[in-house]
Amino acid sequence: MRESNVTVSTTAISTAAVEAYQDLKLKRSFRYIIFTLSEDFSEVVVEKTSASGGYNDFLEDLPEDECRFAVYDLEFEVEDGGKRNRIVFFSWAPDDAKLKQKMLFANSRDDLKRTLTGVGLEISGTDPGEVSYEAVVDKASRGN
Repeated sequence: MRESNVTVSTTAISTAAVEAYQDLKLKRSFRYIIFTLSEDFSEVVVEKTSASGGYNDFLEDLPEDECRFAVYDLEFEVEDGGKRNRIVFFSWAPDDAKLKQKMLFANSRDDLKRTLTGVGLEISGTDPGEVSYEAVVDKASRGN
């Protein structure tokens, strides 16, 4: 019987990425954070933070043809008129992104998610409709 080796790839999460997330989560210093992979694809790093940007600004910061991870501090109204907050984790892999990049991001996703404790909702998007404000609020309202 032939023995096979299985290599499990783990991606490092930069200290700056962890600190930015903690600032968003605990201090509400940011509305959103966009993460990418370092040039050598070995580490998740912060690409951009925004303290005041709205949801449309966030969507504009997601590239049309490249993968990204993001965290957004979503505030929304529920049916009874009350307000709720949820930290939403986005895995953005548009159809036009290169296959190699999609694979590298997919391999890094779980490592990043494990590091970002306290995420209330996860959204995987391949086109703008899947990450639209209405679609995300609908999912957040249902508690999914």
